[in-house]
Amino acid sequence: MNSNENEAPLNEIYQQVYRKFPEVAGKRPVKHEQPNGHVLLVFKGSGTTPDGKKIARTIRVLVNEKGKIVKMTTSR
Repeated sequence: MNSNENEAPLNEIYQQVYRKFPEVAGKRPVKHEQPNGHVLLVFKGSGTTPDGKKIARTIRVLVNEKGKIVKMTTSR
C-alpha cells in the first residue's frame, strides 16, 4: 500500500480515535508498518484525573491492509 492510498482511510480512523479519546484530538500518531501488512498507529496525549493530576495516555490502534481497525488498546 502506498502512502496516498492510505491517507483517506487513515484520516477516518484518526477521527474515530479522536471521538473516542478526546485527549488526543488533533494529535498525529506515530505509524509503525507491521510485517503482515498491518499498520500500528500510536497516539500519545494526556488527561486529567478527578483530583486534577495530569496522566499520560497512549492509544494503540492496529489497522489492517484494508483500512479497518483490528484492535484498539489504551494505557495510562
